[in-house]
Amino acid sequence: MINNDVLRSVRYMLDLSDARVAEIAQLAGPDLAIDKEQVVGYLKKDDEPGFVACSDRVLAHFLDGLIVLNRGRDESLPQRPLEERISNNIVLKKLRVAFMLKDVDMHQIFDDAGFPLSKPELSALFRQPDHKNYRPCGDQILRNFLKGLTMRLRAA
Repeated sequence: MINNDVLRSVRYMLDLSDARVAEIAQLAGPDLAIDKEQVVGYLKKDDEPGFVACSDRVLAHFLDGLIVLNRGRDESLPQRPLEERISNNIVLKKLRVAFMLKDVDMHQIFDDAGFPLSKPELSALFRQPDHKNYRPCGDQILRNFLKGLTMRLRAA
């Protein structure tokens, strides 16, 4: 999925302002300076004037900031480096951590979106890429997860 689409989906899901999106991205660390005007460009559709492609670095900062916002920062652990490349699998993992979702929650979210996954299918998405049962997360899977998570969070 395109990084801008993920950012737009999470922003809508949590009903965040542009300034709040920038603040959340800053929570991941001070090495990325992002302001409200940049966020506006990331949130535009790709055919609108002023559209700016959201880089993997920006999306990684935003998702890690979301984890810090929802779960807090664990100072006892060393700061791990941000991913250079963001895949759909990494987005799925970071959202799972940020919202403290268990397997049963994940299955319910996919069911709510009308896209049920079996236990082996779901666990394959969270394996290391070099594992024999690893499965890349396709755009359709991530899109349905975002749809189901949005339904869950906006209903609350």
